[in-house]
Amino acid sequence: MGEKKYYMAYGSNLSEEQMAYRCPDAKVVGCGVLHGWQLLFRGCATIEPNPEKNVPVLIWEISERDEKSLDCYEGFPGFYYKKNLEIEVSPLEGGELVRLTAMVYIMNEKPCRRVPSSRYYKMLEDGYSAFHFPMYVLAQALEDSVSETEADRLSRRNTQAPSR
Repeated sequence: MGEKKYYMAYGSNLSEEQMAYRCPDAKVVGCGVLHGWQLLFRGCATIEPNPEKNVPVLIWEISERDEKSLDCYEGFPGFYYKKNLEIEVSPLEGGELVRLTAMVYIMNEKPCRRVPSSRYYKMLEDGYSAFHFPMYVLAQALEDSVSETEADRLSRRNTQAPSR
C-alpha cells in the first residue's frame, strides 16, 4: 500500500456531492488555511501567492484513481498545473492540528481575470457555508478579480435567485 495522497480544494471541489461523483474514493480529512495565497477568478477559481491574503481550503485524502479523474476535470496540465504545499489541517472529527503536504491545482498564467458563472459562484458559496469558511474571502476574490459592476451584478443575481 502506497503513501497517502492529499488534495487541497478551494473551488468547485468543496462540493462533497461533486467529489463523490468525480472521486469515489475521496474522503474529507479536514479544513485548513493556506497562508500567503489569494483566491481569484479567471472564469474559474485559482490561487496565487500574496503575502497579505489567506485562502480557506478543504483537504481530501484521494486515491490514484481519484487523482487521474481530478487531472481530467481540472484540465491538467494545459489549464491547471499541480503544486505540493504544506498546510496545517484541523481534522473534521476534532483533535490536534496535523501538518501535511497536499497537492493543489493552480491555473496556468492567464492575463485576464473574468467573472465566474452564477452557478459556479453559488457552488463555491455553498461550499464556504457548509464548511464555515469566511464568506468575505469569496466576496473579496470576486471584487479583486472583476470590475465592481460585474461583482455587484453577480452578487445581486445570487441573492435574488428564486429558491427551488
